[in-house]
Amino acid sequence: MVTIVDVARHAGVAPSTVSYVLTGKRPVSAETRMRVGESIRLLGYQPHAGAKALAGSRTNVLALVLPLREGVHLPVVMRFASSVVTTAREHDMDVLLVTADEGAAGLRRVAGTARVDGFLVMDVGLEDERVPVLRELGRPAVLLGHPTVANGLTCVDLDFEAAGARCVDHLVELGHRTIGFLGAPGAVYARNTGFAQRTLAGFSAAAMRRGVASTALPAERHRDAVRAVVGTLLRELSRMTALVVHNEAVLGLVVECLRAEGRRVPEDVAVVAICPDELAEQLRLTSVRLPADVLGRRAVELLMAKLNGQQPPALTLLPPKLFSRTG
Repeated sequence: MVTIVDVARHAGVAPSTVSYVLTGKRPVSAETRMRVGESIRLLGYQPHAGAKALAGSRTNVLALVLPLREGVHLPVVMRFASSVVTTAREHDMDVLLVTADEGAAGLRRVAGTARVDGFLVMDVGLEDERVPVLRELGRPAVLLGHPTVANGLTCVDLDFEAAGARCVDHLVELGHRTIGFLGAPGAVYARNTGFAQRTLAGFSAAAMRRGVASTALPAERHRDAVRAVVGTLLRELSRMTALVVHNEAVLGLVVECLRAEGRRVPEDVAVVAICPDELAEQLRLTSVRLPADVLGRRAVELLMAKLNGQQPPALTLLPPKLFSRTG
């Protein structure tokens, strides 16, 4: 099926320009209008029956619902926000950033008091109370993350379960048989946050499948807590030769604490992290990439597709990519 994005690419313009040609909401030069019209004719594009009416009432504002909750690591979530804002501008859209942790009530408040065309929702729980409200509001929405049941939604995420398993498989292939897991702060698991729970589930299932001895613990984001958790892992897994870390905020502290315990990294304990590339490169650690920029871009593109009358898939999962940096 030919989409508005296909028409834009063929005509050499932004998707929003094609929308303006179709709706007349903003002036477009005669030359551009003719080029877009020719692309529509050649490609056989058929606008969705309700797309024109919907586009004609747009505010050109997207709401990014990014609650700053306990355990949220601001530098990483701002990577998502930056990607969302940059991609939105490519579509001539502005972004309203909503950081208050108001749950379902917050969505209703934004829908009722702010004119926005659609929602981008982050920090999604497995049983997220905001999901029924999104269905109730009937506004176009995309979730960066996915609840247990994604029917009727549009979600995009890294396949965190596969990421946790990929870390174990990589380490087992290197000969490790006793592997620890240092995870997010306890509050993140208490909220039943999807990315944290799925990574832990993937790690645990792979460890069992591979016959690996393992222990998994959460870690709060301060030095004493990290030191205590690392010490506990070393005691409970006396033969631990590898550690998977899914807590980018304490990654440097983990390496410091291992060395303080007399363990060299990676000679005595191999560390694999799930984190942004730059952090792993700085510490010279093998990692599964956290593709915040790709996820933010994809979320906006999916939302724009919905605003243009298309029906994207309910769930888009990006496969994990592991990069070895320890030779």
